[in-house]
Amino acid sequence: MSRSLSLISLFASLVLIAAAGAVMVFSAAFLYISPKLPSVEALRDVQLQTPLRIYSRDGQLMGEFGEKRRSPVSFQEIPDTFIKAFLAAEDDRFYSHHGVDVSSLLRAASQLITTGSIQTGGSTITMQVAKNYFLTQERTFTRKFTEIFLAIEIERALSKGDILELYLNKIFLGNHAYGIEAASQVYYGKPIRDLSVAQMAMIAGLPKAPSAYNPVANPERAKVRRNWILSRMLSLGFITDNEFKEAIATPISATAHGTPLDVDAAYVAEMVRLEMLDRFGRNAYEDGYSVITTVDSTLQHVANRAIIDGVIEYDQRHGYRGPEKNWPLPASLDDEAKASLSKKLVDIGAVGEWHPAIVTQVEEKSFAALLASGEQTRVGWDQGLKDVAKYISEDRVSYTIEKVPDILKPGDVIRLRMTGKDDKRHWQLSQLPQVQASLVSLDADTGAILSLVGGYNYQKSSFNRVTQAERQPGSNFKPFIYTAALDNGFTPASIINDAPIVFDDASLGGTWRPSNDSGTFNGPMRLRKALYLSRNLVSIRLLRELGIDTAINYVGRFGFDTKALPRDLSLALGSHSMTPLKVVTGYAVFANGGYKVSPYVIDKIIDRDGNVIFRANPEVVCRNCDEESEELAAINEDFSLDEILAQDTAVVATPAPKVLSDEVVFLIDSILQDVVKRGTGRKALVLNRGDAAGKTGTTNGPTDAWFSGYSGGVVTSTWAGFDQNQKLGRREYGGSVALPIWIDFMREALKDRPERHFKQPDSIVSVRIDPDTGTLARPGQSNAIFEYFRTENAPRETDYSTPGSFNGGNEPIELF
Repeated sequence: MSRSLSLISLFASLVLIAAAGAVMVFSAAFLYISPKLPSVEALRDVQLQTPLRIYSRDGQLMGEFGEKRRSPVSFQEIPDTFIKAFLAAEDDRFYSHHGVDVSSLLRAASQLITTGSIQTGGSTITMQVAKNYFLTQERTFTRKFTEIFLAIEIERALSKGDILELYLNKIFLGNHAYGIEAASQVYYGKPIRDLSVAQMAMIAGLPKAPSAYNPVANPERAKVRRNWILSRMLSLGFITDNEFKEAIATPISATAHGTPLDVDAAYVAEMVRLEMLDRFGRNAYEDGYSVITTVDSTLQHVANRAIIDGVIEYDQRHGYRGPEKNWPLPASLDDEAKASLSKKLVDIGAVGEWHPAIVTQVEEKSFAALLASGEQTRVGWDQGLKDVAKYISEDRVSYTIEKVPDILKPGDVIRLRMTGKDDKRHWQLSQLPQVQASLVSLDADTGAILSLVGGYNYQKSSFNRVTQAERQPGSNFKPFIYTAALDNGFTPASIINDAPIVFDDASLGGTWRPSNDSGTFNGPMRLRKALYLSRNLVSIRLLRELGIDTAINYVGRFGFDTKALPRDLSLALGSHSMTPLKVVTGYAVFANGGYKVSPYVIDKIIDRDGNVIFRANPEVVCRNCDEESEELAAINEDFSLDEILAQDTAVVATPAPKVLSDEVVFLIDSILQDVVKRGTGRKALVLNRGDAAGKTGTTNGPTDAWFSGYSGGVVTSTWAGFDQNQKLGRREYGGSVALPIWIDFMREALKDRPERHFKQPDSIVSVRIDPDTGTLARPGQSNAIFEYFRTENAPRETDYSTPGSFNGGNEPIELF
């Protein structure tokens, strides 16, 4: 008995000594570490690294940039089942401990003693918050003690809900996802509120080892981890038996999802990204900025579709170029062979709506193909095949094919595109277009970019052809020369000769023989007709009469770099290079009544707290106000993010300078309307707009096709061509390639927009003239037409027999 008491007494003494030693070690550690502990009060104002987000003016997400994908959510927004999944996986006694779970620490210590290495850290969620926000990932006793002391302090300072919110928004969950909302989007493409129990458990299993339990990279290991968490949730009473059975039977459905964007505006988003990087450096990607652009999401959708339809229409006109490659087919197309081929097609990848496929069978009037998804399809004769012709050159195509083997054979790797509507949708033989196109549209009164497409697919080419591609505008530039002439004594009725001309000019490479696109000559004609018919030789003679220096100095008011313009007569034909953004900015002056505006795309920049730290201050058209008007007063109030996203207009602060007189604007607008009504832009009559105006443009080759025009206060430029300057084809013009894209876009952009007509100035008169001579019509002349003139330039009765003031002569050839 006494021996037993002695043993008990000895054991008790050892326990007391061990406890005292532990207390002494703990106290010593506290005294050593506590002065170095950071203040947990900082957690109340913690700033999580949040990516840059770019929105349209109506609040649609257009882009997100940042290495760490994170979308912070409040504790109230987190589903209770999701919280329980994490508690089951990480800390089921979270609500009962005060930051440290002694039993978990003792279990970790026991593992260390028995194995000689650290197996688990015994960390609670609170301790993980301390580590994630304040400490490193190193495994040392000092760091562990620091973690413990910080956890205790955190529990004193914050509520359990606050701690969970910090934890669930901070943790790394693989695939660049930080926090549960980002992980939900990355793995399932939807917000946390829409996740199933099985999906919640899957994400809850990731903090332990994000790479090892990644459901995309390691689905089987992830499933084992998920099922263990589900069983823990069942044993803890967090879910019912039926919920457990349903969740455990759910197959792995996680796939890699990109950021779910509301609108495809990659070229705009990249422009904004570069601007933000210039303003804020690398902090732009982490400090949670939101950028509100001027882009209209609806019009951006329309612009994307117009560009794609435009390049497809051109591509189909020029024939099928053949398969991208040919792969030998295996002797037997069993499931294993099909899976192998599908994997190779996945590696090729889709480009927009063009999907790779391999031809598996060819018949006379149809073919079968396998897609990357594993889907097998058959394309029939009436599904576009009967209209296919083979490409021969940019100028020639074959007759339409008679049978499918004329163009395809088994093993050919091709592109298919889904066409048709509703239940009539089907796959159609297609090919990646080689031609490119771009579109940019502005609010003519403010310069705000309403939509911008720099190419038919950003994935295929990130080169922005609106802002980076300097191409010859060709006849698209003529209106600026004609405007200079109208402001320097010429009239729409001035007569210039449309006849052959030869120049001996070293700056133009020696002898220069310019011609019209049609190769024909019409003799003397009025300036109005020469512009709406786009006669090159008239434009050259006009520039010669006007004077090159006069013209260059004048067009500078449209925003063009006068130093970059050629000081020779090729200027009349748009031989210099400029971006579509420069061109559309020039046309905005015609569209808004003669005011110079500057294009801009960033309307507001908002910090993570919702404060507006930048607001655009554009020069805007203000027709009936002065600088002291309330219309020009800057609005300086701060708004919430929702209120800012609800605002459609930029701040009006500064009046745009008037660079053209009302008289000149009225005259050139009248002529540009005739381009649509009776000239090279007649296709635009389908818009049924009395105020539609613009100009086509086609360069030598032809290599560049343009249409720039405006209506209802919207000004838009479209361009099409090859990046390597190949020829478009001898029958291709601005009116055949670029104008259809412009029409498709403007048809939607002008909905609900009233026509805008410029008021006829008092100093402009309408006079009946002889259309052949530009002089005053004789009384009773049957073919007389009305023309507009400035009062001082109007023809007089004494001019009946006199040719126009500026006659280029009737000689067939001039040599200079």
